[in-house]
Amino acid sequence: MRELLDKIETRQRLVRETAERLREQIALLTGQLAAAEDSLKRLETTRETLLELAAEDDLPLPEPLPPVYREILATFEKADSALRAKDVCQALGTGTEPRHVEGIRAKLKRLVSRGVLTEPEPGLFTLPRSTRPGPQPTST
Repeated sequence: MRELLDKIETRQRLVRETAERLREQIALLTGQLAAAEDSLKRLETTRETLLELAAEDDLPLPEPLPPVYREILATFEKADSALRAKDVCQALGTGTEPRHVEGIRAKLKRLVSRGVLTEPEPGLFTLPRSTRPGPQPTST
């Protein structure tokens, strides 16, 4: 009978430890959730304010870019130099067959026509200088 009670006590201790770990994880996740919800609320407020200001000034709002275009732009933001269509294909993992390269090239040309990218020489694409992150000037 004593052995059975010892097993129960051991199991109780393990379950208490597990419960405590789970409480700690819940507290951590609750904090992360609150931070994410706060960030989302600020972004929603910013978006609403932007839309209100644009409406007051009768400014046209740009159409949101489809996901593939956002992925292309993210590739350029990470790049240290200008890229060719094949480079973008490799970075996106879409394949480098001619059909893939030409599809990406058409998207890159579309982004150039919208002023989102520039084409300093044929087939070479980059972000405009004003949107490329760079070293911040220091005040002296």
